[in-house]
Amino acid sequence: MKYLLSALLLSAAPAWAQTLPDTLGRPRLERLLPPPTEPATGKKPWYEAVSIRGYMQVRYNRLLETNSALKCEQCDKSWGENGGIFFRRIRLIVYGQLHPRVYFYLQPDFASTPGGSNTGQFAQLRDAYFDVGLDAQSRLRLRLGQSKIPYGFENMQSSQHRLPLDRNDALNSAVVNERDLGAFLYWAPVTVRRRFKALVDDGLKGSGDYGVLAFGVYNGQAANRPEQNNGLHVVARASYPLPLGRQIIEPGLQAYSGRYSMAKDQLTGGVKHNGTLSYPDERAAASLVLYPQPFGLQMEYNVGRGPEFNPATDSIEVRRLHGGYATASYRARVGGQQLYPFVRGQYYRGGKKYERDARSYRVRELEIGLEWQPVKYLELVPMYTISDRRFEDLQTRGNRQRGRLLRLQAQLNF
Repeated sequence: MKYLLSALLLSAAPAWAQTLPDTLGRPRLERLLPPPTEPATGKKPWYEAVSIRGYMQVRYNRLLETNSALKCEQCDKSWGENGGIFFRRIRLIVYGQLHPRVYFYLQPDFASTPGGSNTGQFAQLRDAYFDVGLDAQSRLRLRLGQSKIPYGFENMQSSQHRLPLDRNDALNSAVVNERDLGAFLYWAPVTVRRRFKALVDDGLKGSGDYGVLAFGVYNGQAANRPEQNNGLHVVARASYPLPLGRQIIEPGLQAYSGRYSMAKDQLTGGVKHNGTLSYPDERAAASLVLYPQPFGLQMEYNVGRGPEFNPATDSIEVRRLHGGYATASYRARVGGQQLYPFVRGQYYRGGKKYERDARSYRVRELEIGLEWQPVKYLELVPMYTISDRRFEDLQTRGNRQRGRLLRLQAQLNF
């Protein structure tokens, strides 16, 4: 059959084609035919299932600054004295659905800063995990590796999509950089998984697909830090995006429990502690999100207990904590451009277990900003911050800083 087809095509080919030189060492006819294809198996090679995307953020925080001693170690290390133009994030994301039941996600950050310094950059792993579908439609998934902990809507919302430049202190102090090594089960119907994806893809500032129900265990010391004890943290979350007419609301509840062990290099010489440096670490939070169509509202509040420096006794003690935030926004579309004016107020009273001496905080802050997307590849954000922060450790007792500043960010999406 092959030779019959070749003879027929050769007889039909123009005379100039029949006299072409055989420069590739193959019969002339074979060079006129389409290249051979692999047998149809219904499966893509792994490299065809892999995609790459990412984003980059450049900031400047010193315009209209009234107090250079006002800082936020958790938020952005370029706040305040000696802060200049700063790469906040440089993320490159490699991901893919390798099999109907196997998905992977790898995200390094090339704008991390060693030792708390804001000079120089180096690469640090943020996410490295894979999902295994436990049923044919992956309604129930097992996630293994380093990923975001399912605690708090804004914690799970990508910084690529969040309106305020930094996450709120109250819930973000639960898990520094939002991530840790663990194993997590996520469940959601297929229709709801599609809805989670659409809330991100359609510019509605969704948090991504972390299931309707989530349960997991993780080390509890935060990403890229060694485990300090033999126990694991346990986390659970329930959240559902509910259509109401043209609007979508998403209520949620989440909680975690474990023991956090402070590292010795976190301590100031002379600070008192319980001897083991291991403290209860427990929180619960409620979330409510109204997606911006066109008005949006996002609120969260958490309560709990954990290690905190007590300036009255110069010691690290188990103390109560509480706080939250509310963000109001509006989505306007003008031609191909998008505008998101927003305002956020936040409050937090408690410790930050990852900082020196489990630093004690009281935060009151108001932020007013505008996200402008002239094209989908570029976002520009000016945000005016009015802040009152008390943050104390053994070396900085009585440290209360108040001030205002205009913060600027340019973000490239690719």
